[in-house]
This record gives sequence, structure tokens and C-alpha cells, in this order.
Amino acid sequence: MSKDNLDRLFERLQGQFDVEEPHTGHQDRFLEKLNRSQGTVSINKKRPTWWKPLSIAASVALVALLGYKAFAPQPSIEQQVVKIAPEVSNTEFYFANLIEQQVQQLKDEKSPENAQLVDDTLAQLQRLENDYKKLEQDLVNGGDTKIILNAMITNFQTRIDLLKDVLSQIENIKNLKLNNDESFTI
Repeated sequence: MSKDNLDRLFERLQGQFDVEEPHTGHQDRFLEKLNRSQGTVSINKKRPTWWKPLSIAASVALVALLGYKAFAPQPSIEQQVVKIAPEVSNTEFYFANLIEQQVQQLKDEKSPENAQLVDDTLAQLQRLENDYKKLEQDLVNGGDTKIILNAMITNFQTRIDLLKDVLSQIENIKNLKLNNDESFTI
């Protein structure tokens, strides 16, 4: 029976309940009025909390900085080498162009008689190129700069000497074949 009375009461009061939220600071104002009416003084007054927004802003800034560091493009090894030793880029450009010209000349000279020699030379040049990349990595990792730069220049000179020797051998093979063809009679 009391449940029916409660149900009827709620049906009668429907739409008359205050469902709005109180304004900010309502509880503080209420407690202050209550304390004044009883004659008590509050010792612990709330101060504005500025450290919470500041800590949130600092956290966001820290996450943004870490994200930038993690996803920022890293300079290539070549860029790091140039930063360590700027003269390397000019030297590398000169030697690389010279080597590329000789490699192209070597490929143009390729024939069935010297195909094995050309292929072996290109494989050896690739090994020397890989060694050069290791030297660049050693330089970036903080090895002895003078020794590594000397080794890099020696690597370029070795490649150039190899190409000159092979091109000379190919020229000798062509001359030998030409001489043998001329001396052959029927």
C-alpha cells in the first residue's frame, strides 16, 4: 500500500522536480553561509589551483616533444658524414663521378671474351662500395676521423686502380685478338 502512495506522489509531482545542476562553487557558498550562521570560522580556505592546468600543459608538451623525437626524420649517414667532415662531400663527388665514368666504360667494353673479367670486377667494386659504407658508419659512430678518412680515400683509389687495370687488360685482350686475327692465314 505504501508503494502505491509513493507512485501516486511521484506521478503527481512529475515535471516539478528541480533537475538543474547548481552553479559552480555552490557547495563552497553553502558551507560558508552555514559557517557564518553558526559563528564558526573556516581555517582551510581553498586557494585557486593553478598547478593542475600547468601540469597538464607540461605533460602535453613532454608527449609532443617525445613524439617529435621519435618520429622526426633522421639525417642519412651521408648527411652525418658531411657534418663531421665537410670536405668529404667534395672528394666523394669527384671520385664517385670518376668511378662511374670508368664503370660505364667497362660495361661498354664487355664482350663474350671478357665477360667473366667484367663481372668479377663489378662484384669486386660492389664489395669495395660496401666497405666504404662501413667506413662511413664507423666515422658517424665516432671512430678516429683521420684514420677513417684516409681509409675512405684509399678505398676510392683502390676502386679507380682496379678499374684502370681491368680496362688495360681488356685493351690487351682486344689487341691480342686483333693481332691473332691478322696473322691467321688460310
